[in-house]
Amino acid sequence: MPNWSALLEHREHRPWPLPERPWIMTMSWRELLFAHWRVDPERLSASLPAGLSLDTYQGEAWLGVVPFRMANVGPRGLNWLPGASAFPELNVRTYVVKDGKPGVWFFSLDAANALAVHSARTGFFLPYFRAQMRCERREDGWIDYRSERRHPPAPAGVFEGRYRGVGEVYRSSPGTLEHWLTERYCLYASDRKGQVRRGEIHHMQWPLQRAEAEISACSVSDGWGLALPDEAPLLHYVHDIDVVCWLPERA
Repeated sequence: MPNWSALLEHREHRPWPLPERPWIMTMSWRELLFAHWRVDPERLSASLPAGLSLDTYQGEAWLGVVPFRMANVGPRGLNWLPGASAFPELNVRTYVVKDGKPGVWFFSLDAANALAVHSARTGFFLPYFRAQMRCERREDGWIDYRSERRHPPAPAGVFEGRYRGVGEVYRSSPGTLEHWLTERYCLYASDRKGQVRRGEIHHMQWPLQRAEAEISACSVSDGWGLALPDEAPLLHYVHDIDVVCWLPERA
């Protein structure tokens, strides 16, 4: 089990200080693929709620599809429950900024755990959806992954493919695109009244690898009018990273 308190001692890489209030939840993200596509900024801006601004890198906007496995999920001291603390998850995301704090905006988060979906929708105001999912690691290092969203009335969406990390683990450098895409320490959500909320998170700097992937189906963003371009995505792989998070507050 990770040492969550020790994790908080490593903060030199953060763009702003840790929240002063106690963190409330843990999770570990494992066997994760970052797949990013350049997308028309106007299309993405039109999909955001009022109060959030699209964040761009050198004028370019990016849409990410991120499949991985969740582990150690739960409130402090209760992240070990069988059937509730580990499951596959896949999110569709872009990058936003509010009050000078760059973060992540999720169009969808598909998960193979009904309790997690309900809890995240209720407590964190995030667009979680139930999905039938499979995530299997092969002996040669390939991760076979399939997700099919099954949460009416949410739009259908399928991801199917395989991926793996290649090469040495490294940390991204400030100012680079991969640093801009990955080193974000808050998420944004819209509550039932349409007000923007900010949820703070903390983890070590991302231990990235280059990645290769064979994606045979990826329609998980289509339901939001964000069909992916035909060009090959920018790929990164992360074997695992441990995370603590705080309840979202009004931004």
